[in-house]
Amino acid sequence: MRILTVCGMGFGTSLMLLMTLKEIGKKYGVAIEGEAVDLGSYKGKPCDLIAASGEIAKQIQTDVPVLAIKNLLNKADIEEQIKPFLEKKNG
Repeated sequence: MRILTVCGMGFGTSLMLLMTLKEIGKKYGVAIEGEAVDLGSYKGKPCDLIAASGEIAKQIQTDVPVLAIKNLLNKADIEEQIKPFLEKKNG
């Protein structure tokens, strides 16, 4: 599964989120590849899912599903939000 994580600058929050998603993916047996990018760089990059904070997610316009993460510091919340996508990929 390929996930783009997006934040304002493309290296702080998005990198932390990508690492968290990879860790959660392992738990569900889903290999997550991805890239941490800034808001201006996500367009045209192939992916299955885009994940970002709620404020950034509102600005993303794409045909790919966008996951608006409620709390970037709470792994349990992030897991609950991405779980349906991981189960769909596994199923």
